[in-house]
Amino acid sequence: MSRTLRTLVVDDEPGLCAGVARVLRRIKIELPEGGDPLTFETDTAATAAEARRQWTAWNYDLFLLDYKLPDASGLDLLRELRARDADTLAIIVTAFASLDVAVTATKNGAFDFLSKPFTPEELESVVRKAVRQLLLQRRARALEEERRRARFEFLSVLAHELKAPLGAVEGYLRILKDRVLGDRIENYATQVDRSLLRIEGMRKMINDLLDLTRIESGERRRELRTVNLAEVARAAIELFAGDAAARRVTVELHAPAPIELRADRGEMEIILNNLISNGIKYNREGGRVDVELSRDGEMAVIRVRDTGIGMTEAECAKLFSEFVRIKNEKTVVIPGSGLGLSTVRKLARLYGGDATVRSRPNEGSVFTVSLRSA
Repeated sequence: MSRTLRTLVVDDEPGLCAGVARVLRRIKIELPEGGDPLTFETDTAATAAEARRQWTAWNYDLFLLDYKLPDASGLDLLRELRARDADTLAIIVTAFASLDVAVTATKNGAFDFLSKPFTPEELESVVRKAVRQLLLQRRARALEEERRRARFEFLSVLAHELKAPLGAVEGYLRILKDRVLGDRIENYATQVDRSLLRIEGMRKMINDLLDLTRIESGERRRELRTVNLAEVARAAIELFAGDAAARRVTVELHAPAPIELRADRGEMEIILNNLISNGIKYNREGGRVDVELSRDGEMAVIRVRDTGIGMTEAECAKLFSEFVRIKNEKTVVIPGSGLGLSTVRKLARLYGGDATVRSRPNEGSVFTVSLRSA
């Protein structure tokens, strides 16, 4: 944001315009983020026509408009500014201070009004209030724009991630429809299996996406109670026992003492299910996954080690972002949504902890999640 607020004073009294400009030159507004203070650069206009020429040539932040001008009313200018949807604020200056004037000015978009004659202190007070409001207004607009941009990017990535599996399933179905491999149904077993695998991947993506959005929005219903992490870990290991057996991966739990914390059991399941399933999926044939539970002061610590394909430092740095999957010749056939680890980190931070990873290519990875009781 510019450190200079450009102001237009519209009044047919030269002395008043000069006095306002003099007061504004000495005002400096400190910003919460620090840095140089905001200062004012002031232009003047004696008529509505001149004011219109000025704001066509320049972008103004603040207007001080006389209620009675030789060729128009300050309210006319106010309505024109409002119609332009300009990111500005206006203060009406009037010698006819009445409730009707105040109400009419406010209805037409004025932030405040000053009654003539006014003191430098009164002018400074009103201007400072107007600037505070203008800054809040602009920050709100910037945040809204950022939300719109983030939503657009999110939906674009989601559409891209869903397009590939949908295209694959469509291709397999066309092979079936056109009887490319003949009329024997068993000829199409591979296409059916691949379609089911793609559909399962999309289902997981949708479920992960629902988990993520419910957590971020605060709409996920949480039931906080004492949770034994070892019980949740054992259930997760059992859940993925078939996957582990298919790849001959050994999964062991190391929990020498009960690790309990006040938490939502479903959220603990999301964390452990993601970590253990990833440890199996990204492992080598005949590898192992070690799930270690411990305490570090107030924090419960989950550490999942695997003997898998590992990652580079650059890959580790971006791993917890949404829709990020490490794509190379070793991972191309491994299904995933790219949302699981992002959800794990969000949950860990919800519990005052974090999720981190250490890894080396071809040597495996160690995922660590720290949690404090909710």
